[in-house]
Amino acid sequence: MTNTLMLSVEQEQLRSDMPALRIGDTVKVHQRIIEGNRERVQIFQGVIMRLQGGSGVNSSFTVRRIASHGIGVERTFLSHSPRLDKIEVLRHSKVRRAQLYFLRERRGKSARLRELRD
Repeated sequence: MTNTLMLSVEQEQLRSDMPALRIGDTVKVHQRIIEGNRERVQIFQGVIMRLQGGSGVNSSFTVRRIASHGIGVERTFLSHSPRLDKIEVLRHSKVRRAQLYFLRERRGKSARLRELRD
């Protein structure tokens, strides 16, 4: 009984506009930020390094981008969070790993991923 109740509550919270994300995709994540009584949308663009949790409510993904002065910034987003405005997939890359943690040690051209042509 409680299991079916939990599943029904989780089904209500799933996003229907979620694109198919893969490791190595370059994405733009539009996130709503609330500052005091104002609300704005902040864009975080980078490469998906990790997908976690499958397709349920608790699933998340980690995006890495290179900020100013070559500093890498990683951010983990909950896939079905109401704070996410939208997710745009810009390009797909060919990868052969489940997590791209090796990108943390790479700089410049060695940190590039080959684009996957459809």
